[in-house]
Amino acid sequence: MQEFSLDKLAHELRAFAEERDWEQFHAPKNLAMALIVEAAELVEQFQWLTPEQSEQPDPERRRRIEAELADILIYLVRLADRLEIDLPAAVATKIEHNRSKYPAERVRGNAAKYDEY
Repeated sequence: MQEFSLDKLAHELRAFAEERDWEQFHAPKNLAMALIVEAAELVEQFQWLTPEQSEQPDPERRRRIEAELADILIYLVRLADRLEIDLPAAVATKIEHNRSKYPAERVRGNAAKYDEY
């Protein structure tokens, strides 16, 4: 199994699109729309399952979940690449923002939104 860093993955996906002349279709708007479609397809895999069933999907469902997660990551990385966004840096910034928004000592064990506590 081949492993990718996010940078290597972005390069591989860019090359894949260029080889097929798909860059013309990969406007950020289109990639964002494709990303949400794939997210909906992931949600569909969990529709009607109990919380317990969702923890232990059968092998076929698990395979479909893995495929949808891969599609989501592909579109997410392509979108970030097209917009020249450093995903690891963006994630680090967001985590710091969330730390101040949701201080652990204040929200531990509480799923309420930040404006509800």
